[in-house]
Amino acid sequence: MAPSPSPRAQDIAKRLTAFMDEHVYPAEAVFERQLNEAKDRWKELPVTADLKAKAKAAKLWNLWLPKAHFEDGLTNLDYAPLCEIMGRSPLGPESFNCSAPDTGNMETLILYGSEAQKQRWLPALMDGDIRSCFAMTEPDVASSDATNIRTEIRRDGDSYVINGRKWWTTGAPDKRAKILIVMGRTDPNAPAHKQQSMVLVPMDTPGVTVVRPLSVFGYDDAPHGHAEVLFENVRVPVGNILLGEGRGFEIAQGRLGPGRIHHCMRTIGLAERALETLCQRALKRTAFGKPLADQGVTRHWIAESRIEIDQARLLTLHAAQMIDEVGTKAARAEIAMIKVVAPNMAQKVVDRAIQICGAGGLSQDFHLAYAYARARSIRILDGPDEVHRETIAKLELRKHAAGGGNAG
Repeated sequence: MAPSPSPRAQDIAKRLTAFMDEHVYPAEAVFERQLNEAKDRWKELPVTADLKAKAKAAKLWNLWLPKAHFEDGLTNLDYAPLCEIMGRSPLGPESFNCSAPDTGNMETLILYGSEAQKQRWLPALMDGDIRSCFAMTEPDVASSDATNIRTEIRRDGDSYVINGRKWWTTGAPDKRAKILIVMGRTDPNAPAHKQQSMVLVPMDTPGVTVVRPLSVFGYDDAPHGHAEVLFENVRVPVGNILLGEGRGFEIAQGRLGPGRIHHCMRTIGLAERALETLCQRALKRTAFGKPLADQGVTRHWIAESRIEIDQARLLTLHAAQMIDEVGTKAARAEIAMIKVVAPNMAQKVVDRAIQICGAGGLSQDFHLAYAYARARSIRILDGPDEVHRETIAKLELRKHAAGGGNAG
C-alpha cells in the first residue's frame, strides 16, 4: 500500500492546487516581463511580493515547518506532496516561503542553532523579509567529496577568521540575502569527518565579496541566483558557530536528508507538468496524416513517462515515511535512491516533451527549456548521481558482507 498523507495534508494540497491555478501560473508571464524590464535583476519583483502576501493571507505560508518542532507542522510524508505541487512552477516554492536554500537553512537553525542564533535570524526568515545562502562548494576542489573543502575557519581569540573561495552559493546575488551558512575547515589535523565546521556569516561582514553571478545553462535564475563568493579575513564572533567545532558533517547530514525529499518531489512536479504539456501538444498537432498522439513512438513516450513518474513518486514518499519513522541515518539508502531516480526521470520526461513540441520546446514560449535546465542541475546539486550510487552500493554490499542472503 502506498504511503498516504494525513487528511490535514490532503486538505492543504487541495487549497495549494487551487492557489497555484488562480495565482501562480498566471504570474509566470508577469514575472518574466517584470524581470526583463527591471533596472536591477537582483531585487524582489512586485509580482513575487504580491504572491507572498496572498499566500500568507490564504494561510499557505511556511508549509515546510517540521512537526517534530512545531505543533502545527507537517511530517515529511505530509509535506512531500505539497513540494510536488509547488515544484510545478519556478515561482511556486518562494510564493509560500518554501524555497531552497532558505528552508534548509531555517531547519538547520531550528535543529542546531543556539537560542541567540535563532532569535537573531529565524523571525525575519520565517516572515520572508530576508533570504539566506549556504556556502559549501568550492571552485578549486572536487566538492562532491566534502572532505576536500579548503576554506579556513581559524579561531582567533573571541572570533573566527574565515578565508576561502566558494561558488554556486545560491542566493548570494540577491539583495534580500542577509545571512550565509559557511562550511569550512577548523582543524586540518582532526579525523576526516571532524575537520569541518559551519558558521553563520552576515552578508555585510567586511571581507565578504560577491565576485560574480553564475549561470545555469545560460539562465541566471535572477533575482535569487547563484554566485562565486570570496571570503578574505572575514571575522565573526565565536558565538556564530553552529553546534561546535568539527560538527559540520553531522549538520550537513541532518540538513540534507529532508532537503533531498523536497528537491525530489519538486522535480516530480516539474515532470508531471512536462508530461501534461507533451500530451496536450500531441493531441493538437498532426504530422504525416495523423495526430501525434496516434503515433506509436508518442504513445510509448507517454506510457514510459507515466510509469517513471509514478515509480519516482512512490519511492520518494517511501523515503519520506522512513525519515519520519526511523530517522535520516537509517533512511540513507532510500534518500540516496530518490536523489538518483527523480532528476534522471525528470530529465527524460522533459526531453520527450521538448521533442514533441519541436523547436517551440526550446524557446521561451514553453516552460520546458528551463525545466530541463532545472532537472539536469539537480543531478549535481546536493551530491552528484555517482556519490549517491556509491552510497547505495556500499550499503547493499554491507548486508552481504555480514552474511546475509541465500544465493549460491
